[in-house]
Amino acid sequence: MGTTNILLLCGGGGDEHAISLLSANYFESSLATQPHFNVLRVELDAEGHYRTAAGENCELNNRRQIRFEEQDKAPWDVDYAIPCIHGFPGETGDIQSYFELINLPYFGCKAEASRNCFNKITAKMWFSALNIPNTPYLFLSELSELTVKQVSEAFRQWGSVFVKAASQGSSVGCYRVDSLDDVESTLAEAFNFSDYVIVEKTIRARELEVAVYEIAGNVVATVPGEVVCSSNNFYTFDEKYAANSQAQTHIVADIPIDISDLIRKYAISVFKGMKLRHLSRIDFFLTDDGEVLLNEINTFPGLTPISMFPKMLQNHGDSFAEFLSSNIEVDKS
Repeated sequence: MGTTNILLLCGGGGDEHAISLLSANYFESSLATQPHFNVLRVELDAEGHYRTAAGENCELNNRRQIRFEEQDKAPWDVDYAIPCIHGFPGETGDIQSYFELINLPYFGCKAEASRNCFNKITAKMWFSALNIPNTPYLFLSELSELTVKQVSEAFRQWGSVFVKAASQGSSVGCYRVDSLDDVESTLAEAFNFSDYVIVEKTIRARELEVAVYEIAGNVVATVPGEVVCSSNNFYTFDEKYAANSQAQTHIVADIPIDISDLIRKYAISVFKGMKLRHLSRIDFFLTDDGEVLLNEINTFPGLTPISMFPKMLQNHGDSFAEFLSSNIEVDKS
């Protein structure tokens, strides 16, 4: 088996830049266990500049090479890329589109699937098209007197709503509204993050997560894990990543086997139906009445020390390094 030059691209310059660097650490340590992989870690900043871990300025060109700013340093040929970037431009499909343009094989979901999942409105249309239950919602393309009225009417009907910027990850631009007086100001805040906003009925439910991934030619869905937030809060960015977070995670949720099987069935159905690839974390609600609702899909889940995806994969009996290696080898063949 020959050596494979792998570009580990991380950062991105967005709200989740720092989290992407932590996830890259996990990839780097996993790849280090595979002697046939030669890894170059490169960080992408908010200005679109590339820099190696050693601080060298560089760029990825259309010849699938990392070219260095220092003229006397030879280019580094890239055989495969891992876009370890949460949010823009990694989960939005932008960086994948460039990889596809230059015919560079890469890890993770393809560009179209990434875009469809990252946009919460598009994703919910897909969920409904695949006959997978999800939360009632409104789609807004502008902030106006009419849309404020529509959301106010929905609030009166539902009692509470979630207002979400349509194209953000990790609960960025996401707000729970429990007072009618806060509707207009919250909509305005959400529109600061995205040109489109989705308003969902607040679902009082348990939050369950499934790791779905491809290995040895099969699509695997783990048993659901659970996130338990403090004081009836939702899983905000800080609850996910802050050092003082009070959220608790359980790798295996205490739920009936028939509910677990139904969630796993839905997870595999949406993974295959939306043409996802390699890995995704798929999140569900379980109401007090036993209703299962698909919440959202994360096409490049976090791999930090507190992240659920790698723990659920390991609990299922698989090695992350072997899972990663097997997909790289398939993509290169």
